[in-house]
Amino acid sequence: MTATFERPEDARWSDILWGAHAPVSAVLAGGIILHAININISATMLPSIVSEIGGQGLYAWNATLFTLAAILSAAVTGKILNRLGAKISFAVSGLVFALGSLITAAAPDMPIMLVGRSVQGTGGGMMFTLCYAMIVFAYPERLWSRAVALLSGTWGIAMLFGPAVGGVFAEYDIWRGGFASLIPVTAVYTLIAWRLLPAAGDALPPAAPIAIVQLLLLAGAVLAVSIGSLSASPLGAGSGVVVSVIFILILMHRENTARLRLFPKGAMLPGSTLFLSFAVMSLLIFCVNAEFFMPFYLQRLHGLSPLLAGYIAALVSIGWSSAEVYSAQFTGRVMHRVVLAGPFVMLAGTLVLAITTPMYGAAGPLLSTVLSLALILLGAGIGLSWPHLNTFALQFTDMSEKENAASALSTIQMFAVSFGTAVAGLVANMTGFNTINDPEATANSSVWLFATFAAMAVMAIFTSRLLVNVLKKTAP
Repeated sequence: MTATFERPEDARWSDILWGAHAPVSAVLAGGIILHAININISATMLPSIVSEIGGQGLYAWNATLFTLAAILSAAVTGKILNRLGAKISFAVSGLVFALGSLITAAAPDMPIMLVGRSVQGTGGGMMFTLCYAMIVFAYPERLWSRAVALLSGTWGIAMLFGPAVGGVFAEYDIWRGGFASLIPVTAVYTLIAWRLLPAAGDALPPAAPIAIVQLLLLAGAVLAVSIGSLSASPLGAGSGVVVSVIFILILMHRENTARLRLFPKGAMLPGSTLFLSFAVMSLLIFCVNAEFFMPFYLQRLHGLSPLLAGYIAALVSIGWSSAEVYSAQFTGRVMHRVVLAGPFVMLAGTLVLAITTPMYGAAGPLLSTVLSLALILLGAGIGLSWPHLNTFALQFTDMSEKENAASALSTIQMFAVSFGTAVAGLVANMTGFNTINDPEATANSSVWLFATFAAMAVMAIFTSRLLVNVLKKTAP
């Protein structure tokens, strides 16, 4: 393949948004919007869902299984795209996503709801991955960075619409309509994608082999914690955590010895720059899972409407994106200080939430403001560190594995979400979250949950310190 050298400064937004590339841009942005809105719709409507069909003890499983299914489907999407081409691949992802939406809309109980969420995650993960995979095929190289920025910006904007859509359906007690509304939208999107996308397949490079064993170990680590969360005894819950740790250790060993890896070389070697970068990223993402539980606490403990609760919880995303834009300007020693500051900001947010969330009763303006500011701090903590952690992960990866590093960033992020919600669900269930109509028990679970997030933030503080020390030693 002949290398092409095109100047990024020649790229203009008009090349992406208008002209020959506009139809493909619309399709890719539309796929990102569908996946992003679905995530926030579900989080906002979930308190209403458990009120009707039960399954409060499985609350965290909704995010855990959705994200885990997205990880596994994302891993095979490259092969599907290479084998079937763009048109059929997007059609398959849309069909699976619509089927998952149908199952969730009709779910009579929580186990069926979880089946639907898993199917949704499979379709959504395929769609999300296809959108990014198509960039290198659908655009000339000079437009790649613009295309990535378009999809990233679309994701951020779409995340703001999810609480509105989910909140409206929950306000009128028709949450099933929220999932059902995704079906015709997905059908229209799939038809548009079929019309506008090229029937490409042969022109794509062969998909990389899949590290099946590591993916199964990763999935097993998440599921072990989730299954442990169903136990009423500390022994059962603790056993799930132990099994999960064993799976993770086996995964790390295999990544360091096997020829076929899920992550770049050295990523699972304790003490390496890559390992420490991924570790800090995972710990920070773990804490951001507070966003998933906040709609429940805001509605049940503070009497807020689903719409308002959804938007207050979404402040985490706003804090993240705003701080990330601000932090991206820093380089050198200032960049190091920002990476160190991020976990401290996150710790402050989690501690405030641990104190104020259990103050149940009708939330007045002052308490609502404090909760909102704490959630912004939580998001800002990861936003300050995030662009630089991504840069470190790419900088310290061998040139031959840059593509693997890019996909590993997505895998690490989704794994941290899935594993974090599983652990958070275990902690919450063990401390009263699954107790029905008992504000005292629900408040107690919020204390323990945010204390757990605070502990993760403390671990991120020490891990980021180790990372910066290693960076200083390797600096020229």
